[in-house]
Amino acid sequence: MSESRANRFQTFFENSTYAELKNLLYNYRLRKHSVAKHVRAGDLVLEIGSGLSPMITGSDAVVYSDISASALGMLRRHFGHGYYVAADARRLPFKSEAFQTIVCSEVLEHIEDDERCIRQMRRVLSESGRLVVTFPHRRAYFSNDDRYVAHHRRYELQEMKEKLGAAGFETNRVEKVLGPLEKITMMLAVACISRGKKSGGNIVGSQSNRPLPLWLLLAFDIGNRLYMGPVWLASVFLPLSFASVLLIVAGVRKSSKFQPGIE
Repeated sequence: MSESRANRFQTFFENSTYAELKNLLYNYRLRKHSVAKHVRAGDLVLEIGSGLSPMITGSDAVVYSDISASALGMLRRHFGHGYYVAADARRLPFKSEAFQTIVCSEVLEHIEDDERCIRQMRRVLSESGRLVVTFPHRRAYFSNDDRYVAHHRRYELQEMKEKLGAAGFETNRVEKVLGPLEKITMMLAVACISRGKKSGGNIVGSQSNRPLPLWLLLAFDIGNRLYMGPVWLASVFLPLSFASVLLIVAGVRKSSKFQPGIE
């Protein structure tokens, strides 16, 4: 995760409303389900850019990595499992071939030098390892919600395959995670947040330490659980080219051998 992304999200991490609501969101839950099913039991897993919303939970064989030490501190207090390392994804402080699985979900688009991050993931992944990466799909979808969370870009599928291939990965599987309904929903949500900000309302992104009422959390939770169905159906039945988020499972290309010291 880049420093610019950390600075942008640090405001969110310090906001109690964001911390309470983020992991109840329909799109986070769908993405977490899509990623978790590709993580093999028994693997030592590195999750890059976990923030407060990791894809893998409940395991002691996970190393959570994020540039924000405060986010990792909050995550550790909440989950307790695993290991926590504050690090820049462009300069991972791990030995070569240390991990059997790497999870990188919704991170690369926040890093200006994304190719360096991909090379670092190749370096620390074992020869028989697995990379699970999700990313925002289609340049044409770039909009207010991307700007709000400081995305540098959205990716075309072939572009991502080429970036992974250049680093020594081989794409084994491509899946749809989210579709256009999710994209429209997030655009509308950010538009509402921006309007509230202009009118001086208390929105996510401003600091707040007041816990939300239990009834409001419950209503938000139920509403998001119900909304998961339509969003999932929209992604399943529309062609892959319409997807707003894609998942790639990649392995190390057999003909490639990482050479230490080469970035």
